[in-house]
Amino acid sequence: MVNSEYGRQIAARFATFDQDGNGYIDRADFSAAAKALLAEFGTTARSDKGQALYGGAEAFWQGMAGIADRDGDQRITREEFVTGAVKRLRDNPERFAEIARPFLHAALDVADADGDGAVTVADAARVLTVLGAEEGTARSVAAALDTDGDGKVGEAEIVPAFARYFTVPE
Repeated sequence: MVNSEYGRQIAARFATFDQDGNGYIDRADFSAAAKALLAEFGTTARSDKGQALYGGAEAFWQGMAGIADRDGDQRITREEFVTGAVKRLRDNPERFAEIARPFLHAALDVADADGDGAVTVADAARVLTVLGAEEGTARSVAAALDTDGDGKVGEAEIVPAFARYFTVPE
């Protein structure tokens, strides 16, 4: 385990991925996140958007497992997350962004009510809440992502912010 304040801060982010709270991250956690997002936005799993979200979740899982699952058991422990994923990605947050991009792109598409390629700040907060952020935190983070003040956020704002959150301590 990384013995530093940085390691402790990043380890706390582990819970965001561990959707079922069983102490490790696995494929089921990524599927659960996709299912919860689809339910929140009233989108069926068999729709094009639903299929894209599940495909993005699988790609995200595969990317994370490839980086962090050191023992090959198809589960990422907290220690593997901190020492594997974070150690490798801290110096290259863009790599994490690329691993997360298919899932985030599909999640935004599910939440994009008017199809303009961006989501409202309120819907961005809904996505964050479904993914495990506390409601107040989700609202403030979503508002901060709206750097131009138009009430919307898009992939160009969300993907790098997501990568920073998981690879850079607050």
